[in-house]
Amino acid sequence: QVQLVESGGGMVQPGGSLRLACEASGFDFGQYDMSWGRQAPGQRPTWISGINIGGGSTWYADSVKGRFTISRDNTKNILYLQMDNLGISDTALYYCARGLGPLAGVPHDYRGQGTQVTVSF
Repeated sequence: QVQLVESGGGMVQPGGSLRLACEASGFDFGQYDMSWGRQAPGQRPTWISGINIGGGSTWYADSVKGRFTISRDNTKNILYLQMDNLGISDTALYYCARGLGPLAGVPHDYRGQGTQVTVSF
């Protein structure tokens, strides 16, 4: 079955960096666009970044553009999210999801359980 397992979350001070990873299994990873999303406490899940099959095209929400970088390794079936210059407002549960979701006009069909990122002094 399709599994998406995120890792790399934690607590970091404002201005710090984290690198998230999402290990995919149960499907042909290299044949799917992928995304990262996040859900802050009391808020709805929000798409923040997407990447196409080959990794040559990437997209970002305005809230993270210039600070976050999405990438993928199709040989290892891993999706990454490099997060730099983190701010308190980036505190959220971060999850990876199959497909481009709202960017493609359709819901994600699978998403992981997420990894918590907390930005605090």
